[in-house]
Amino acid sequence: MSKRYTITAALPYTNGPIHIGHMAGVYVPSDIYARYLRLKGKDVLFICGSDEHGVAISMKAKKEGITPKEVIDKYHSIIKDSFDAFGISFDYYGRTSSEVHHQTAQEFFKIMHNNDCFETQTTEQLYDAQEDQFLADRYVVGTCPKCQNPEAYGDQCESCGSSLNATDLIDPKSALSGETPSLKTTTHWYLPLNRYEDFLRKWILEEHQSDWKPNVLGQVKSWLDDGLKPRAVTRDLSWGIPVPVAGGENKVLYVWFDAPIGYISATKEWALQEGKDWKPYWQDKETELVHFIGKDNIVFHCVIFPSVLKAMGTYVLPTNVPANEFLNLEGQKLSTSKNWAVWLHEYLEDFPEKQDVLRYVLTANAPETKDNDFTWHDFQTRNNSELVAIFGNFVNRVMVLMKKYYEGVVPNPSALTVEDNATLEALKESPNIISTLLEQYKFRAASQEMMQLARIGNKYLAEEEPWKLIKTAPERVATIMHTAIQVVAGLAILCEPFMPKTANTLRNMLNLGNLVGWNDVGNKALISGGHVLGKTALLFEKIEDDAIAAQLEKLKA
Repeated sequence: MSKRYTITAALPYTNGPIHIGHMAGVYVPSDIYARYLRLKGKDVLFICGSDEHGVAISMKAKKEGITPKEVIDKYHSIIKDSFDAFGISFDYYGRTSSEVHHQTAQEFFKIMHNNDCFETQTTEQLYDAQEDQFLADRYVVGTCPKCQNPEAYGDQCESCGSSLNATDLIDPKSALSGETPSLKTTTHWYLPLNRYEDFLRKWILEEHQSDWKPNVLGQVKSWLDDGLKPRAVTRDLSWGIPVPVAGGENKVLYVWFDAPIGYISATKEWALQEGKDWKPYWQDKETELVHFIGKDNIVFHCVIFPSVLKAMGTYVLPTNVPANEFLNLEGQKLSTSKNWAVWLHEYLEDFPEKQDVLRYVLTANAPETKDNDFTWHDFQTRNNSELVAIFGNFVNRVMVLMKKYYEGVVPNPSALTVEDNATLEALKESPNIISTLLEQYKFRAASQEMMQLARIGNKYLAEEEPWKLIKTAPERVATIMHTAIQVVAGLAILCEPFMPKTANTLRNMLNLGNLVGWNDVGNKALISGGHVLGKTALLFEKIEDDAIAAQLEKLKA
């Protein structure tokens, strides 16, 4: 494994709160991966931040009758507070409105401009005469030329995922006035992506053919097979980062040029705060860069941003871009405009102690290879039938029996039986199996391997029946309980990437501290005879029908 890891999670737009689709697609898997690598003792930098430019912000401000600055301050706070309360372990969460980011993005543009990495083109672009404004990106809506979706935006069709230019749309309309726009001449800087076709084809489709996800490879291949075209990196807008060269007056950097650079500017801010050097995390060849994104961002992270990094010449390229598919809700596509969503900040209000339940459910049902569906009844079932009945039940039985038989002091074992050895062997194999799956970005399967260890523990306890042997074979019971507590300790360590709050509670119950870690599981006794256990607490509670009914009613409303 590598010397260090830079892990990025897609920068959320600050034009609204975070919902469970975002969490399942990007933030839970990236957090699992970062936590796992830290448990393995790796040098990890986990970066994210608010994406605060682009047309969506301006439109939200216009709609709400406030300034763009007021919009980003409002939603940045909601999003960051939600991430913090949910336990997403970013090392740094930045903002693209920061001074450091503006300077960094403008520096990128100036270096590339000075090195002739851009072309300028004077073209006719859509213009709203009534509003006296060019219509970039989401200021224009129309029919997608590829899938015929009548509600495509000027930068992207959310139905088929195609990246578009506003002039590609059929029957375009201004999102500001509703009028049919006219064409007007303007000059912009373009990134000539066609120059990078051979590089992208070799780097992604040849070098990463075996280790990148098929959905990512397929989308990149489609783009390359269609032939890459120059892409504008500036816009005629007032909200954004000013173009820092002559001729750039009244123009700003295209949000998809500036936003990924936010990973780098956030790293610079983290380094200033921690008194460290930011460069190794972006410019050392021993660093693995991993971008966690949703499938709608594949083109930006696998075509446009790598072309920018290649043009700059000193930056590492991503080792992997494990993009997920979309999560639907109760059989329908998540929609922020229609409020068909489960918002993270509202979930935390309704279920204040159940962060790990949602983490587990979103991971167990992760849209890794296809779009998946979140339902409140599945949420309830997985909590009650898996977290409560399997994981929590096993831990509670072991802890209660330890208190009852030994007053919370772990007994010493005697000779091990075939059954004891089989259970301990399963414990020994678990971290290796889970590690392999996590390193392949198969988080759903990894979470089920963790749950399988709890099942093995439950089965072992049920078959050995220490409660029947305590009076007639106390030595045997001591061995059974010593074996069982090893499995509980293993779960406390192995569940941490998936359920960090649960892991912390379980470590405290076991008085485990930080004496043992991931690499110790199965390689030595995690808890020795004579170790004093802490207080027992229920890890999970049943979720009743009325709580689910309330959530379904909220959706209907």
